Amino acid sequence: MRFDEALSYLLSLGHETLAIKLGLTNTERLLAALGDPQKSFPSVQIAGTNGKGSTAVMLERVARAAGVKTGLYTSPHLVSITERVRVDGQEITREEFARLTALVRATAERLVSDGTLPALPTFFEHVTAIALAAFAESRAGLAILETGLGGRLDATTTARAEVVAITPVALDHQEYLGETLSEIASEKAAIIRPGVAAVVAPQSEEALEVILKRCAECGVAPRMAAAREPEVIGADETGRLRVNFETGEDRYESIRLALRGRHQIVNAQVAIALAETLRERGFPLTRAAIIEGLETASHAGRLEFRRIAGHDFLFDGAHNPAGARALRDFLDEFVHAPVTLLFGAMRDKALTEIAATLFPAANNLILTQPASPRAATPETLARLVPHDFDSSRITLAPSAAEAVNAALAETPPAGIICVTGSLYLVGEVQSILS
Repeated sequence: MRFDEALSYLLSLGHETLAIKLGLTNTERLLAALGDPQKSFPSVQIAGTNGKGSTAVMLERVARAAGVKTGLYTSPHLVSITERVRVDGQEITREEFARLTALVRATAERLVSDGTLPALPTFFEHVTAIALAAFAESRAGLAILETGLGGRLDATTTARAEVVAITPVALDHQEYLGETLSEIASEKAAIIRPGVAAVVAPQSEEALEVILKRCAECGVAPRMAAAREPEVIGADETGRLRVNFETGEDRYESIRLALRGRHQIVNAQVAIALAETLRERGFPLTRAAIIEGLETASHAGRLEFRRIAGHDFLFDGAHNPAGARALRDFLDEFVHAPVTLLFGAMRDKALTEIAATLFPAANNLILTQPASPRAATPETLARLVPHDFDSSRITLAPSAAEAVNAALAETPPAGIICVTGSLYLVGEVQSILS
């Protein structure tokens, strides 16, 4: 199987979210038929609404700094699906991805034909199996798994991670996880099981009550990631903060976080707590490795600056109200140039609240539609623009390519183009620009 054939097959299974089927049975049976690769390595599972990916890349970089061979599974990808599966910091090759896709496909089809499975596993279930098989083959010393959606019924939960974390919980994906914060927190907290070590990020009172109740039911004493208040001692002009962190175990002074924005402080606290938890379980994650990991981690599409075609771009996949608030805070504090906001989003998101947060920060507003069946139309987004926004500074672009052309034409040399609203849009625009 060639890479393009592998990608076509996976896409034929349906859109990642539109064709979602939450549940563990299909993935468990698929993994069992593959020899249970997830049992070949210890793993960390990270759930939550915001900060899962950032926390995962920080912890992965800490582990590599300590000499631990890592597997990292994240979603979604920006440009290539191979971004989701990394071994020791490197994307899986297209050839390896195609080979493993062929293996997983053949196994899944056999299980359907013999009646073990009622239907083929979903896109995400396939890719999760591909990632776990890749980590087993590479003899990873530690796998770090970002939960796709929720936790209780997410495919990554089949790995039965020994260490888990809950990053900040907020409203998102209500159609799958529940309408209230308590319901959503319950879905995510379900990854906490008897015998695991659990790290909990700062939470709203409503979410924290649910998470702590789950811990008590499972006999798990949670490690609270923000037990001690960090001290911000400075920031550079690009939004990278210098912070002192203190835990019950150690003090990490004058850490220059590689990931931008004040919201990364919480993610760093969770990563530190996870690293200290793993150290207690025998991993050689030294203080020096923790510092190096926090100062060198990278996460594409999250407050990511690039200079392209003579313009400064800022990419951030803010796709829910909390993410939009973090981006707006960053723009207000660190971006002093005129902002062209190139915005596109999925129609099932909290668009009114996101627009109210982000649109007023724009000097020029370009509304577009990512190439996704879930995407809101530019006309829908236009109805969310504040009434006092100058209509001459609004452009409706039917496609991301047209939006990019408009942004390049309308942004002054000293301005900045901020691409946001969806990671799918960020990836599409980066692919166009490359």
